Amino acid sequence: MWGFAEEPNRPRDFLGVASSLTGRRWCARLNERGEAIATAITQRGMASESLARVLAGRGVGLEEVEAYLAPSLRQDMVDPSSLTDMDKAAARLADAAIARESVAIFGDYDVDGATSAALLHGVLSALGAPPRIYIPDRIFEGYGPNPQAIDDLIDRGATLIVCVDCGSASFEALERARARGVDVVVLDHHQVGAELPPAVAIVNPNRGDDVSGEGHLAAVGVTFLTAIALLRELRRRGFAGALPDLLTVLDLAALGTMCDVVPLVGLNRALVSKGLIVLRHTERIGLRALIAASRLKSPPDVGHLGFVLGPRINAGGRIGEATLGAQLLTTTDPAEAERIAALLDRLNAERQAIEAAAVTEAMAEAEQEIGDGDGPPMIVGGRDTWHPGVVGLVAARLRERFQRPAFAIAWNGGDVGTGSGRSIPGVDLGAAIRAAVDDGLLVKGGGHAMAAGITVRRDRLGALRGFLEARLAADVEAAAEADRVLLIDGALSSGGATVSLVEELERAGPYGNANPEPLFAFPAHRVTFADKAGSSHIRVNLAAGAGGSLKAMAFRAAERPLGQALLAARGKPLHVAGTLSLDHWGGSPKPQLRIRDVATPDGHV
Repeated sequence: MWGFAEEPNRPRDFLGVASSLTGRRWCARLNERGEAIATAITQRGMASESLARVLAGRGVGLEEVEAYLAPSLRQDMVDPSSLTDMDKAAARLADAAIARESVAIFGDYDVDGATSAALLHGVLSALGAPPRIYIPDRIFEGYGPNPQAIDDLIDRGATLIVCVDCGSASFEALERARARGVDVVVLDHHQVGAELPPAVAIVNPNRGDDVSGEGHLAAVGVTFLTAIALLRELRRRGFAGALPDLLTVLDLAALGTMCDVVPLVGLNRALVSKGLIVLRHTERIGLRALIAASRLKSPPDVGHLGFVLGPRINAGGRIGEATLGAQLLTTTDPAEAERIAALLDRLNAERQAIEAAAVTEAMAEAEQEIGDGDGPPMIVGGRDTWHPGVVGLVAARLRERFQRPAFAIAWNGGDVGTGSGRSIPGVDLGAAIRAAVDDGLLVKGGGHAMAAGITVRRDRLGALRGFLEARLAADVEAAAEADRVLLIDGALSSGGATVSLVEELERAGPYGNANPEPLFAFPAHRVTFADKAGSSHIRVNLAAGAGGSLKAMAFRAAERPLGQALLAARGKPLHVAGTLSLDHWGGSPKPQLRIRDVATPDGHV
């Protein structure tokens, strides 16, 4: 999916930039073969030159263009039964729906968990068997089911427990359920070891004996496939009741998929594409209230999912009440939806302040460790004062700043800390953490390629760091080498960056992990205006000749070399590389460039 230009040993320089301000060499994403395919796409009238280059750069062949530009559930759907244990899960859920059993849904406290729980809740409720949702407290219970929570659900009458976005490694909790004679179904996507806990069914495309090839799915995608399998099983049994329309839950599928940063390929891309359409016209009271509380002035897009709506749903699990996100997504009471949405908006603001303080400390510590050299292949930081709910965000900021895997750990003054890690493309953090668990270096841990959670003893931290550095060093170096090259899709002028062009490029979206946003270079554009925006951003105007002006932003760049270079370049020409989007501020959309890199026209800073 990354396109032909990443074939080894065939980079082609772009604009002669050998070393940009960020130390990157600019290269064309397309090699000669890719150029030929892009030309053929254009000549056949299938797309404009710019869009054709984007398509070819993502490995789309001539016969695939039409389907790629119109992703659909029909063409990208997989047979749910191809996932191991899916038929067992569907049969047990069908039994529960027909008998109207008391079902409990045990979910995770992040967006993927909340949307998975809400999706299954909606389906079972429509079938006449409304379930209870249980979301554990991040601080007091930690991730995944625990024996005490299982006991509580059973004491309240649950005869079936469905774990969503968790449960694949919860041996003690699932053993407790079995001992008490209650069935468990697991719908998950996290990496697991060879041994699995006891359950009626564990549907997880990343288990070792699953050959479906759908390991890229988020938990909400697995839950969506389970809903399809459930309705199919009910039809087979001649279920007399009305069956819900699963198209109405695509808003949840899009939100959970996007926020879990899974690859936007295959079914994932179709879920997000179609889910955005549903979201823009959603009748889900909670999402409508959250959109209003978030003060969105334009139709929700992928950026809003990941950076506006998602963080607010997450805020309850991070620093407030873990159940708030699932409650918001399942309520049918407008007043309750408005109350929860406002509370989540406030909690998100509090979370931002807590995060900012921790990030400042983490950055200072990491910069001291790395110094002027390359430093270690990964960053591991921790403080007694860090809030456990923001360590994942701190790790993400460290990863973004230093372009290597990062862990942030909250010790809370004790001997055992809870931490979260974020990785970079090409470095499988989840597999490394599973190996560390197997070696006894962690109390517990798990995750997937790009993110992981851990519980670690303070006296084992040094051994853990050494283990991870040894295991990941080669992959980190390879990823760093790849990151020193910035792949450019094409060149544009400020006048050519039009609303119609941006709208056309969106046809190859939604963009995200494994389907990168188109990156364009604007050669020798004069910086006609540059100034700080807020506390950390740089706002810029670019122009080339009489071609018109283009507004641009360099986010979180004010105190970094990129921002300083833009401020110093007022009135001067720069090669500027970035991604285009539409700014809806003021009512009418206008193109805007998000600056990723700059270089002087001679190819050097």
